[in-house]
Amino acid sequence: MGSLNVRPVQSRRDLNAFIKLPFRLHRGTPWVPPLIMERREFLNRDKNPFFEHAEAEYFLAERDGALVGRITAQVDERWTQFQGGNDGMFGFFESVNDPEVGRALIETATEWVRARGRDRMLGPMDFTTNDEWGVLIEVYEPEPLVFEPWHPPYYRELLEGLGMTKAMDLWMWRLAMGELKQGDQFHDFIHRSARESATEHGVVVRQMSKRDLEAEVTRFMDVYNEAWGHNWGFVPITEAEVRFQAKNLKPILDENWAMIAERDGEVVGAALSLPDINQVLAKMNGRLLPLGWLRFLAGRSKIDRIRVFALGVKPRYQHLGVAAALYVRHIEVAARVRQKWGEMGWILEVNEPMNRAMEGMGGTVTKRYRLYELPLSTA
Repeated sequence: MGSLNVRPVQSRRDLNAFIKLPFRLHRGTPWVPPLIMERREFLNRDKNPFFEHAEAEYFLAERDGALVGRITAQVDERWTQFQGGNDGMFGFFESVNDPEVGRALIETATEWVRARGRDRMLGPMDFTTNDEWGVLIEVYEPEPLVFEPWHPPYYRELLEGLGMTKAMDLWMWRLAMGELKQGDQFHDFIHRSARESATEHGVVVRQMSKRDLEAEVTRFMDVYNEAWGHNWGFVPITEAEVRFQAKNLKPILDENWAMIAERDGEVVGAALSLPDINQVLAKMNGRLLPLGWLRFLAGRSKIDRIRVFALGVKPRYQHLGVAAALYVRHIEVAARVRQKWGEMGWILEVNEPMNRAMEGMGGTVTKRYRLYELPLSTA
């Protein structure tokens, strides 16, 4: 075995190598290649608003000139502000199946985080809990849907072999919204609550408008930050961050699956479900050129599943059946479009109300992700 070296990303060439490493590591697996141009922009410190309140370093692991791993280390002042503690994070973890490589990557990240005065490291987060986070710990066979990471089983073994322990598990629920007759799979209470939401409380559910996307994004952000504010690990998304994400989402946004709930003109809830663009990206190998756009345009109409990315209600309106109305709206949409099923999450394992609601809709847990922690005082 040759000597192992972990070094920072220092050039555009290094960044391209950082982005493309998983293309090689996960070839022939369920992993879906992201668009290289999107990843390049996301990792650009001058473009991603994450860097307005955080700093990060990117690292590559090499052995005899061959890349064998990558990792980021970051500190986020908004995490400190809203979650307390004195934490740093690691993310974008990729490694060959070699404990020496895994150890070198994690030790490099812990040294960087510890040098900034942090006493615990959490991860993986790419970069925040509003982005992709967690390591897949079960089940490995299903293809990941849009914005769901995929990892081989040995990633869990590498991290736990280094003394990392569970901080939180995240669940993905499969919902068969249009595969059964309308009303069959949701508990009667959900349908009754949705009806009362409209008839007794005046709640109206409508589609978001792409033409008015900037204003709709602001409405969604207000619900998102208020509805999820009490959740473990939640850090409110900034206006700049949500607009940065909206720009990337606009080409795949389907108005059928983007919903706003209003009462007397006030936005009280929202749901954002995304067509599973991974079904198209899987055939594009990360590139739009020369034929990627054609594949994208041809494949988009064939997408038959969705990812329920976010669904929430402002706390003071949660007794009005707004969530139930949004759930039922998903059934109504599924009855008239191609997408008949989807996955919802991530949902924290400790989020009892949401997990019980998923059971009431006939859902089943299909994937579990784990966020790890490592006390740096004993690392």
